[in-house]
Amino acid sequence: MRIVIAGGHGQIALRLERLLHARGDEVAGIVRRPEQAGDLLAAGAEPVVCDLESASVGDVARHLEGADAAVFAAGAGPGSGAARKDSVDRGAATLFADAAEAAGVRRFVVVSSMGADQEPPEGTDPVFAAYLRAKGAADADVRARARLDWTILRPGRLTDDPGAGQVTLADATGRGAVSRDDVAAVLAALLDEPGTAGRTLELIGGDVPVVDAVRNVASH
Repeated sequence: MRIVIAGGHGQIALRLERLLHARGDEVAGIVRRPEQAGDLLAAGAEPVVCDLESASVGDVARHLEGADAAVFAAGAGPGSGAARKDSVDRGAATLFADAAEAAGVRRFVVVSSMGADQEPPEGTDPVFAAYLRAKGAADADVRARARLDWTILRPGRLTDDPGAGQVTLADATGRGAVSRDDVAAVLAALLDEPGTAGRTLELIGGDVPVVDAVRNVASH
């Protein structure tokens, strides 16, 4: 497959790029800064420099032409304020979905966040609340698109622990942690499993091998 990843320099995206390259897929990662290109090349991905906060739908659609799948893994990242949570975590996600539709790319996988469907509890840090609202709005936008075979993945608290290769994946898992390695492995498996289209799934650590966890979800 040819897979294009938005947010190609993110911690999960770089892990996913390595996995996809190792299994023989062709992968491109969209990055904002040219100096990030070397890290993508080292991961086996083709770097594509494009700022999703200022690009047009047509600009992004050109980068998606000929792709079999698109993955939205971009985020404003730590240290950014509420305005950029909206412009990246919501705005760029919507733009990327528009571009996928324009380029005729049906398979569309989103890295979201647990808790994105609820109003943040009182006392939540304002910037984190803005992030959750932006993710929730982006997810709602993607879910409404009949021209995309979308899957939304909502990991729990992310860690840098080595991947266990075993997870809990379900419509609702309850709170928990999951390694970025295991998130990347689940994303790779979701790209192979069209039966997960139209699903919003939560992910935490667990005791089911990744491929089995994805297969189990697809069969229910």
